[in-house]
Amino acid sequence: MRYSQDHKAQTHQRIVKEASGLFRRDGIGATGLQPLMKSLGLTHGGFYAHFSSKNDLVEKALQHAAGQVDGICAELFSQPRPLHAFIDAYLSEWHLTSPQEGCPLPTMSAEMAQQGQASATTDYVIDTRLKQIQATLQGPDAEDQSIVIFATLVGALVLARGAENTALKEKILDVTRSALKQSTSDT
Repeated sequence: MRYSQDHKAQTHQRIVKEASGLFRRDGIGATGLQPLMKSLGLTHGGFYAHFSSKNDLVEKALQHAAGQVDGICAELFSQPRPLHAFIDAYLSEWHLTSPQEGCPLPTMSAEMAQQGQASATTDYVIDTRLKQIQATLQGPDAEDQSIVIFATLVGALVLARGAENTALKEKILDVTRSALKQSTSDT
């Protein structure tokens, strides 16, 4: 049975969306193609009608995640205290416990680097966040300060997600959130 181009495009998008969430939640290596396709009611063999390789899917899933996060960040950076809103959201309980919906960097970038799979999309996500943070800062070192802030946010989230103890998770987020907000003159 042949499917329409529209059906194929919709299926392609379903696979990308599902993979984007799974890669962010479980990691790239831990997300097998067969279970991914099965979760969507599709066959493993059908994967190659949509993607040339798992790496192709990883890049498309990362692009999907970037688009989702761009929408969230556009809203956060339009608030009266944009940097504080971003810090609060990034180091929130929601972001800690919902990696499948949040920033792809804490779960995907380290794994991609280990595999030698550099990505222009990763560069785009980093550059976009840095520019948004930098736009809220004042002074000649705003560019450098934006790097420190974003690297600290990503690192704190990675540490908190990796901790087993709930109190430790919360302390990592709370202390980092407080320190970053105190160190910035969010305008």
